[in-house]
Amino acid sequence: MRIFLAGASGIIGVRLLPLLVDAGHEVAGMTRSAGNTGKIEALGAQAVVCDVFDAATLAEVVAAFHPDLVIHQLTDLPDKVDRIPEYTGRNNRIRTEGTRNLLAAAQAAGASRFLAQSIAWKPPGGGEAVGEHEALVLGTGGVVVRYGQLYGPGTYYPGEPPSPPRIHVDDAARRTLPALDVPSGIVVLSDTEQG
Repeated sequence: MRIFLAGASGIIGVRLLPLLVDAGHEVAGMTRSAGNTGKIEALGAQAVVCDVFDAATLAEVVAAFHPDLVIHQLTDLPDKVDRIPEYTGRNNRIRTEGTRNLLAAAQAAGASRFLAQSIAWKPPGGGEAVGEHEALVLGTGGVVVRYGQLYGPGTYYPGEPPSPPRIHVDDAARRTLPALDVPSGIVVLSDTEQG
């Protein structure tokens, strides 16, 4: 399958990308930073530099790849957990405007499947954006993957796991693979959910 992975250099994207390649998929990995292209190419994918808010360019790069599936793993979060409140508006914009742009690009490119990252808890100040994001994806027959809070290397919780719902970041990537084949709907991935 040809898969366009938006957010390929993110915390889940860098783990998911090599799993997709190892499973035999042809993958384009999108990042907004040209500095990440080498990492994406080293993981076996074609690197694409694009900002999800540049709708015209996004439509062009997605169409040029001719994907069967588009995966939305985009977020806009800080490196430090105590700065999350400062990024709420930015991350909400990714969930709303970014999702609309990526869905439109996927549809215009003829992709038959769409899978998007979401969360399995209620965020402070972001619940409406999460709801809109999920409704957009489900409204087009896509799959929403609700991850528990991520823990493990490179996350906000590298040592002690957070309160439930939670999932180790490596398990989150690994358990995303079966979701590529599920029908439209919601898949919850956490330490206590087996879906």
